[in-house]
Amino acid sequence: MAKRVPRILLADDQRDVLESLRLLLKGEGYAAESFADPGALVEALRARAADAVLMDLNYSRDTTSGEEGLDTVARIRAFDAATPIVVMTAWGSIELAVEAMRRGAQDFIEKPWDNDRLLNVLRTQVALGQALNRARALEAENRQLTAADGDLIAESPVMQPVLETVERVAPSNANVLLTGESGCGKGLVARIIHARSPRRERSLVIVNIGSLSETVFESEMFGHVKGAFTDARADRVGRFELADGGTLFLDEIANIPVAQQARLLRVLEDGEFERLGSSRTQQVDVRVLAATNADVQAEIEAGRFREDLLYRLNTIHIHLPPLRERGDDILLLAHRFLERHAQRHRCPVEAFTDSALSALRRYPWPGNVRELSHVIERAVLMARGRTIGPADLHLDAGSAASDRRPMTLDEIELEAIRNALARQGGSVVAAADELGVSRSALYRRMEKFGL
Repeated sequence: MAKRVPRILLADDQRDVLESLRLLLKGEGYAAESFADPGALVEALRARAADAVLMDLNYSRDTTSGEEGLDTVARIRAFDAATPIVVMTAWGSIELAVEAMRRGAQDFIEKPWDNDRLLNVLRTQVALGQALNRARALEAENRQLTAADGDLIAESPVMQPVLETVERVAPSNANVLLTGESGCGKGLVARIIHARSPRRERSLVIVNIGSLSETVFESEMFGHVKGAFTDARADRVGRFELADGGTLFLDEIANIPVAQQARLLRVLEDGEFERLGSSRTQQVDVRVLAATNADVQAEIEAGRFREDLLYRLNTIHIHLPPLRERGDDILLLAHRFLERHAQRHRCPVEAFTDSALSALRRYPWPGNVRELSHVIERAVLMARGRTIGPADLHLDAGSAASDRRPMTLDEIELEAIRNALARQGGSVVAAADELGVSRSALYRRMEKFGL
């Protein structure tokens, strides 16, 4: 897949200036669009997002006060709080630049400009803007997940200590280690802790450590500067910077490369790090929540995990019991998932039969809450009437010793897509609407499964 070219919008009333900037940015790999009228730039930005705006403050109608340029900055900020704005001013007009930054610009360049400084400022602002967009996407995903999962359903006695600890620790800045089997709700508890903390207005950045290879770990977590390695064509903001002032959730923490554990320990101890390829030390204020389904003590004894790192992560330890030990929570969760999936897929399913409830209660749930959600979703999609019976669940309800392999997320997703396409006569648009995803997202999933 071709890499997306950053789009820069330029505004200046001198055409030779616009052409010089366009050629300079083209050589740097940017797609530059130029406008002699700042109003036209504003309309172009309304029509399609850009990675940065580079604009002069003085135009032909007023070449001294810069008021038209300042108004343009304010107009952009009225509908777009994210796109980085860099303003250009005549040499010595620092007060004007300061006023522009007060109204929402991120940086300024003096005319006549120095090419290296201009490009460095733009690289930095484009990287920060892209990082902010990634952070907002993560926040939107987290809000969607939190809205979908709702409050933690935990009425069983074994879950009461968990709830009490969450309530006590959430308002603090203490690092928390969440342990428990895969699929038991560690991610949901982490989101609840963040949502009830003083940091809730800032980002919750989620990192699946298990998905990061050792070669990309440093760049993903700490960022890098342009030229740090072969493919480092621009500065990159790492996850710690994205989470500054907020919360960083490190899932599958036991999989962190041994060689990188010392760097993580340093950030936890001092709040300091350097981007890959940079000698400049940066400071961040980040609360870390970590999760693992591994026996961390066994990993320490095997030499795969640092004991001092565990101490830093394990200020507060919360262990989540498996679903099979949570009694009536199984049925409470099942009813919640039934309501959610029926609404999402617009299916008329309303209830379980008594025999289905008995099957749900007897099944050992090796995949925990995640597996229960997948099973109910599949049953909602496959049920022929308004109730779900044991046959719709596809469980071996005979005993807890069942060795039936639970369906994976990919298997359930593939079956849901096939069924939706079949019900909609092969229409991708209608199937995407039924599944509650965008058409492009459904196409990506279909390509993933070879459909």
